[in-house]
Amino acid sequence: MTEMCHELVTGAVPLLIPTPNAVSDVGNNRDRFLFNPDLTQSHHLLWFKFLGILFGIAIRTKKPLALPLAPLVWKLLVGIAPSSADLEEVDMEYMQSLRAIRDIDQDGVTEDTFHDVIPLESFECMSMTGARVAVVPGGRAVPLTFTNRQEYVNRTIHYRLHQMDRQVAAVREGMAWIIPVPLLSLMTAAHLEQLVCGLPHISVATLKKVVRYREVDEHDPLIVWLWAILESFSPCERVLFVRFVSGRSRLPANLADLSQRFQVMRVDRPIDTLPTAQTCFFQLRLPPYSSQEVMAERLRYAINNCRSIDMDNYMLARNQDPNHHSDDDEF
Repeated sequence: MTEMCHELVTGAVPLLIPTPNAVSDVGNNRDRFLFNPDLTQSHHLLWFKFLGILFGIAIRTKKPLALPLAPLVWKLLVGIAPSSADLEEVDMEYMQSLRAIRDIDQDGVTEDTFHDVIPLESFECMSMTGARVAVVPGGRAVPLTFTNRQEYVNRTIHYRLHQMDRQVAAVREGMAWIIPVPLLSLMTAAHLEQLVCGLPHISVATLKKVVRYREVDEHDPLIVWLWAILESFSPCERVLFVRFVSGRSRLPANLADLSQRFQVMRVDRPIDTLPTAQTCFFQLRLPPYSSQEVMAERLRYAINNCRSIDMDNYMLARNQDPNHHSDDDEF
């Protein structure tokens, strides 16, 4: 599931696009994504339906997905009518240009000078993906004038806010296979995002609440160093750490939904060697270290260079005995 999310946000699977604010590097939600509105063929919509199935699975199993979608997407999924403010949250520059057209009379522009200032000639706009499209049927033949500019702005905002409707419908259809979709109308957009995606940031305090120690206690220098190191980690490093020890990038918003507690275990290995993890047990296995600095360096190396479950491939390569089974997924 983590690999699926990575492929989605990196564009390897083109269901998502960065927000226009991300492309322009302005405004809010520069680290968020939208559904790709250009994917409208039947097989594309099947992809979005499968994405909805993943959303439903994440809710049912309480295993969150690391998919940073823009608030506009979550609003559409729960059926809340979006507004121009939602559009500005993902495309600030375009909303500014539309307001400039709407309020152009306040700058002294008249019907006679309108086209000297506004180069647009018809009811066309830029889509979320940068393509020029008509905002009304036959919009290319409908002239934009000083008189009808308000209608143009209203229709453009409506088009942009509903450009993803087909993809949203397909995702909801997929979710309906797993959860009762009509109940989404009882949720806020933020609540649905939390159910599907869990906590966007990893809190050290949260990990402390769910930790269990083996072969070591909380007063051991090894444990004191571990928490100090995690506190010093950047938010991105904490995400990598949780992925290292659990195989996933996010935790459920409700701690009661964690199926396992975070385990920290001392292991009898040579001093200052690399830590290991058993992701199926949410377990970090620490050898002894000579100092906090050495431990921090080894831990950083591990979380940045071990991002796949090595034992999966190892077991596939060596497992020729049909009676042999292993539950150990180890980094």
